[in-house]
Formats: sequence, C-alpha cells, structure tokens
Amino acid sequence: MEKKEKIKILILDDEKQFTEELSGFFVDSEFEPFEANTASEGKKILATHEIDLLILDVRLPGVNGLDILKEVKVQYPSMEVIIISAHGDMDTVIKAMRLGAFDYLRKPFRFIDIQIAIERTQKYLHLQRKLKLMEEKNSLISKTLEEKIDRQFIGVSQLILEVFELAITAANYPEANVLITGESGTGKENIARIIHYSSPRKDHVFCAVNSSAITDTLLESEFFGHKKGSFTGAITDKMGYFEVCHQGTLFLDEIADMPFNLQAKILRATEEKVITRVGDTGQIRTDFRIISATNYDIENCVEKKAFRLDLLHRLNTLHIHIPPLRERTEDIRPLVNHFVNFYSQRFNKPNLHVAEEVFHELKKYDFPGNVRELRNMTERAIILCKGNILGINDFRVKPHKTESVLPNNEVVNLKTLEIKIIRKALQNNKYNQQTTADILGITRDALIRKMKKYDISVTKNEE
Repeated sequence: MEKKEKIKILILDDEKQFTEELSGFFVDSEFEPFEANTASEGKKILATHEIDLLILDVRLPGVNGLDILKEVKVQYPSMEVIIISAHGDMDTVIKAMRLGAFDYLRKPFRFIDIQIAIERTQKYLHLQRKLKLMEEKNSLISKTLEEKIDRQFIGVSQLILEVFELAITAANYPEANVLITGESGTGKENIARIIHYSSPRKDHVFCAVNSSAITDTLLESEFFGHKKGSFTGAITDKMGYFEVCHQGTLFLDEIADMPFNLQAKILRATEEKVITRVGDTGQIRTDFRIISATNYDIENCVEKKAFRLDLLHRLNTLHIHIPPLRERTEDIRPLVNHFVNFYSQRFNKPNLHVAEEVFHELKKYDFPGNVRELRNMTERAIILCKGNILGINDFRVKPHKTESVLPNNEVVNLKTLEIKIIRKALQNNKYNQQTTADILGITRDALIRKMKKYDISVTKNEE
C-alpha cells in the first residue's frame, strides 16, 4: 500500500516547551512535525528535509525572525510561512506579510487556530486535492472496473441489466452528455462513475457536484474559478470545476435544484468549452463531459419555468432511467448478499448467513429509500445481530408496503406531497433526522434544507 503523503512542518521557536507541545499536537495526524529552538538548528532541518510549512517566531536568540523569513522566501519560494509572536504589533504584521508570510498568529493561541491557518495554505489545499484524486482513482468501483467492469454491478433483473448496457454504451461515446434520472437512493452516482471509469476519460478527474449545495454568492467562483483579488476572500487564484475536469467528467447531481441564474452560464460553457475565471479576462479552453442526475420530473420543471429547456437538450444527449428497487425485487437478494459480505468483513463478523425469510419479507417492502436504504438496513442488521444468522428482526422493517400519505381520491401538487411525506417519515422515526434521512434516501443535510424550505418543525407536537 502506498504510504500517505504528509505535510512537513518545521516549528522554529526559542521556547522548547512550546515547540514540544505544538509538535505533540501534530503527531498522529496528516502533518509531520520538526522542531528547532535556534536559527542554526532550523537551517539544518531546512537543508536536509523538504519542509512544506515553517511556523516561525519573530523573536529568536541573536536574530530577527523577519530576516529569517526574508532568507527563507528567497531560498525556498514555495514554502509557506506562518509568523507567530507574543509581542505582536501592526508594523511587524505588515512587514511579515509584505515579505511573503501567509498568516500571523499572536501568542497565546489555541492549537485549533494554528490548524485552521494551516488548512488555508496552498500546500495543504494542493495535498488535499491530490489525495482526493488518488482516493477517487483507487476507489472500490474504479479498481473493480479496471479488472472487470461488471463484478461490482449488483443486479440480475432485466431492468437493471438494461441500465448497465446503456451505461456501457454511454462510456463508448465520451463526448456525449448523459442525463440520469431515478428516485433518491437508486444509485445514480454509481452509474455515473461506471460511465466515467469505463470510458477513455477514466484516467482523469471525476468531480461530483451537488447543484443545490452551492450558495448564490459562490456560484460563478465554484464553476468558473477566480483570479486572486477579484473579490473579498479571493486570496489566491482558484480553478473552477470546469477547469479541474479538463479531459475528465463533471457530475452534476440534483440539477433540478440548480439556481436559474446559473443555468445560462452552464449552457454556454457546455456548448463552447471555453470559460473565463471571475475577475480575469483571459479565456481558458477545457474539454469535459457532463453527466447530470435528478430525482425530479425534469420536464415538469421545464414546464414550470424552473429549468431551461435549451440546457435540458444539451445535457440530455443520452438518457438513462434507473427503476426503483420495488420494481425490480429480484435484485434484493444479490444486493443483500453483497452488502452482508462487505460489512461482515468491515465489522469483523465472518460467517454470517441470511435467513430465507428475510428475502421473502423484504420483497413486500416498498423501499422508499431504494438501494441506499437497503444498504443502511443491512449495515444496521449486522451491527445489531447476536449470532451468525441474520433474521427479519435484525432488519427492523415492517414486512408490508409502506403506508400511503394521501387520503383517498385526494389530488395534491408535488410540494404538498413532499411536505406530507417528510412529516410522516419524521413522525414514524420519532423525529430522528438521521434515521428519517436514511429512510427517505437522502442525506441529513438535504433533509434539513427541505425542512427549512417548507418550515417543518422538529418538535414532537408537529402534526
């Protein structure tokens, strides 16, 4: 296994107790600390190790810390420097920043303050992006796809096999944009990853973006990037999603929730494959494919003027619809077996077997959360089981179809129906938000956003 890269930090301070305490804070973390209490000790470490970040005290025995800062920025221009001092004054701060210091902290400070400062440095951000890409390339599904694409594609029903066939077809046309539709929890992102990792773009970035999670103020910056100084907080140049995904795939999840004012800009970038960073004038050409997904009736959103028809046409070159689990119950058995095998290894509970009654009863259940709900249900069952046999009691599911939230013959719009479903799910799960989110097949953050949107109370008196 490849050794995880760490950020090397040199703490140069004349107080030995301080360097030891701060070094101890960094031990067993993603940072590798080095200590020095004199300028000469620090220079020796800098000469023998590739230090990424220097935490430098302004006052050292026989030398001014600012002189060391000036020397370091000449010899190691890419090294980040955070200045610290117990005698902070504005003149020192200004000089330090002009000489290239990234940040300034005044003693005493909390360890969390120094960690936050480090996590804002370019070295840290670069490493985090690098690690994310490494994890992406070495994820379970990508490694499996490199060996044999269908080994981790779980399902035997004709419906899901047709989805798989469409995904492979899409992979063979790496320039075509793909729209994936289906209820929450059906595995839309998994299908997107299958398309990417079995296509010629597989060696480049797969970037998943939740279209509803980006605030209006950061929309352009996140997608198009920005130039240093283009707005308050833009302390460095930043690449946007379109630029990061050059030769790769940009996965736009929940596109129906994409703010309308962003849609025209997305359309233009998708058509021209040319973007301009915020605050810049130069154009950047980038080659990316867009795979988008939604659990809404996107054509209905177009009719309601909530989604642009021209953008839908651009994104919908190929359409893949994933049927809900209740329409392909023959996939329940292979899915449960796969999840049991996976979680039994993770939780060190070998030789687990599933009672036949489990499969029989699960087929009677509607699974509003689809495959995600079944996975969570199986994980919970393995955690709770006492022996080697998983029975229906371990799965804690009522062996019948879920109760309808609509009175007979009542006609409601989508908003009203969604509010009733969320309230009913909260009541059934004693207002536990995480459990409710799992049952609904959405994240807890998504549930909270919907509750705020519809002004749904979390008190148990809510009816």
